[in-house]
Amino acid sequence: MGADEFVKQQRGLAENGVRHCLAAYVDVHGIAKAKSVPISHFPRMMRGSELFTGAALDGLGQGPEDDELAIHPDPGAIVQLPWRPSVAWAPGNLKYHDEPWPMCSRTVLARQVERAAALDLRFNLGIECEVYLVRRDEGGVSPANPNDVIPKMAYDVIGLLENLDWLDEVVGYMNELGWDVHSFDHEDAKSQFEFDFAYADVMTMCDRFVLWRMMMKEVSRRHGFEATFMPKPYADQTGSGAHFNMSITSSETGQSLMGDAADARGCGLSKLAYRFLAGTLAHAPAVVAATCPIVNSYKRLIKSGSMTGFTWAPIYISYGGNNRTHMMRVPKVRPQIEGAGADESDEHYLSGRRIECRAVDPAMNPYLGAAMMLGAGLDGIEHDLDPGDPIDLNMYELDQAELDRLGVATLPRTLLESIEAFAADDLGRQVMGADLFSAYIALKEAEWWDYHNTVSPWEIDAYLTKF
Repeated sequence: MGADEFVKQQRGLAENGVRHCLAAYVDVHGIAKAKSVPISHFPRMMRGSELFTGAALDGLGQGPEDDELAIHPDPGAIVQLPWRPSVAWAPGNLKYHDEPWPMCSRTVLARQVERAAALDLRFNLGIECEVYLVRRDEGGVSPANPNDVIPKMAYDVIGLLENLDWLDEVVGYMNELGWDVHSFDHEDAKSQFEFDFAYADVMTMCDRFVLWRMMMKEVSRRHGFEATFMPKPYADQTGSGAHFNMSITSSETGQSLMGDAADARGCGLSKLAYRFLAGTLAHAPAVVAATCPIVNSYKRLIKSGSMTGFTWAPIYISYGGNNRTHMMRVPKVRPQIEGAGADESDEHYLSGRRIECRAVDPAMNPYLGAAMMLGAGLDGIEHDLDPGDPIDLNMYELDQAELDRLGVATLPRTLLESIEAFAADDLGRQVMGADLFSAYIALKEAEWWDYHNTVSPWEIDAYLTKF
């Protein structure tokens, strides 16, 4: 866009009541950073006027002697915040002396989007967004609604209705932003909720996820409690996920490339979809270093440990049909819901095909998580990988001998294991670039050892007077 277009966009925002714009990017941890710019300086902001000292933040590869990084907002991604309408959110990419900065996480994803486009592929993403509502107590947390502690809380109507004021407010804002919320419900744990809304191209969805977390936090605080994206705030409850629902279309025609009614494996997937799936499975230990990026993530990826029995989180590198015990699931398509016939050769049936990754949680940097997932899938496509046949079994019930017979490996069990897998797989270097690859490893290793070197209350209780 040129100067005239920036002025026109400025005028439209001002007429809608915007007084400030947040020229923003997301750091390596997935945390939004911004400068607030009065609307009168909008054209300068769009030309890259807002500078950031890279040495002040993790994962940007700068020292105090380096020039600043400039944010260049994406004109098509700017939105007015419905819960704070005097402010517009303007996400963008960092540049250094007008050149893309390779350690900018949005730029990392853009490189994989371009790689896919070179193959005439567009990567679409939907994220199932889960969140806990909590209150801070001395030494811990409690549910925002103190009555929300019954067994089997999934889909509980009273728990939903007692939080409807908050839910109605945030869903209204999501729909004002054009996200088309399909449904929302009480999840399996104390004051835990899930939101499902329309998919989009991967960059748009990642921008939305960052904004969704911001909105949840700010609106929740207005109601007197906190929204937490910590995957596992309670040891005896299921964790929060952020499942990736992924599909591929032709970037030229928009036609879905995921479905094949003649699929002999019974999942209704095309050869291209299977190759993509195979790539994500082949690189799964490295990918989860980005999609499950913190110490607490791996307290979710366990077989049991919730009041309802199984945790519903994946622990094995496997796939199947409509089977929630796998890392990768192929959901059942119901074309009649969308108004089409039930014939499996129907276009609605084929275009609705997608692959769900369940090894993703809401603490992620969505740009890095999606870039690693897309990069792994493209590797599968480019190298014609095959995932083998789906496994139609409850993976939680298999013993090690059965897993060995099936050739199924286990996902990393700790952040240390995942970052070691990330370091050993060249995919991370290819996707993130050498500098961010090294910085990410160093940051995550330091995070692990900081945690590991802390003596926990459990250790004191278990060992202080035991011997």
